[in-house]
Amino acid sequence: MSYGIPRGEARFPPRDPQWNEKVRESFARQGAMDLIGASLVDVWPGGCEIHLPYRADLSQQHGFFHAGITSTVVDSAAGFAGFSLMAANSSVLSVEFKINLLAPADGELMIATGEVIKSGKNLVITKGDAWVVKQGKITHCAMMQQTLMTMHGKAITEKSI
Repeated sequence: MSYGIPRGEARFPPRDPQWNEKVRESFARQGAMDLIGASLVDVWPGGCEIHLPYRADLSQQHGFFHAGITSTVVDSAAGFAGFSLMAANSSVLSVEFKINLLAPADGELMIATGEVIKSGKNLVITKGDAWVVKQGKITHCAMMQQTLMTMHGKAITEKSI
């Protein structure tokens, strides 16, 4: 279902022709995303969208998505956006991010998107956003700026997990 969430366009060419498979396989290995029930809904060169249905065990004391959960999902969306542009035989690590919580994350579904702003050889700058959907109303609840590090020669393999 389309919620009308703004998303960036593919502005950068991927350095790996297998970028889509690489991102989807890496997401499938993420224990944290599996634990909280997040799903990778879409990925494009330099962009990513992740959905997370609400569960009470992901909430804080007022019943909203917890800020830590929001940060985790936006970090992953922006991280996978960056990873989609990285060369084969590399992996990604977040090295810094700043998140602003704009509104309570009060909704039945969280939608997180990530978009690459600058794709460098070693550092990638991304932005991420989170929205919540409640009874058909969409609220922008968080925005992030992130720096990623390309781990050259460190492709994720079954042995490294």
